[in-house]
Amino acid sequence: MKEEKKICHYLDLPIQHANDEILKRMGRHTTKEELVQIITTLREEIPDITLRTTLITGFPGETKEQHEELMEFVNDMEFDRLGVFTYSPEEGTPAARMDHQIDEEVKLQQDISMELGERKVGQTVTVMVEGKVADENAYVARSAADAPGVDGYVFVNTDETLVSGDFVKVKITGALEYDLIGEIVQ
Repeated sequence: MKEEKKICHYLDLPIQHANDEILKRMGRHTTKEELVQIITTLREEIPDITLRTTLITGFPGETKEQHEELMEFVNDMEFDRLGVFTYSPEEGTPAARMDHQIDEEVKLQQDISMELGERKVGQTVTVMVEGKVADENAYVARSAADAPGVDGYVFVNTDETLVSGDFVKVKITGALEYDLIGEIVQ
């Protein structure tokens, strides 16, 4: 991946949690230490890699301390893209029959995402145009760091006429919670 130019430097890692006990109860075959090592190695070997994951909060029996460990892990790892969902029991699964079901919603990623977006202001990225924003001189696009239908967008402000599928270089001029704003550079 590091050496093949045809592969985007983007990985979606199926992590789900960071506490060893919760990971074991989820049936995950990894530990927090192994996850940290994998992420550290990926960032050392491919510095421009975009890492995405999805986490579950409120797994049956999750303690406040285990939840705080997960939040600390998120802060330390600084994922570029992150989805966080509250656990919901699925009929017929072992977890649905576990004691201590938790019913609460938790938000983790907004502040980190905004901060990472702000760090990109001033950078130039290549984006692929996906369509025009109705009634505005702007287009919706995504970079190689943005999975379709999952991650944020790059909104490109321009008077030029662009077509879906066009690749253009964009200087990032602003950041929203999950999206970036930019202008075409020549």
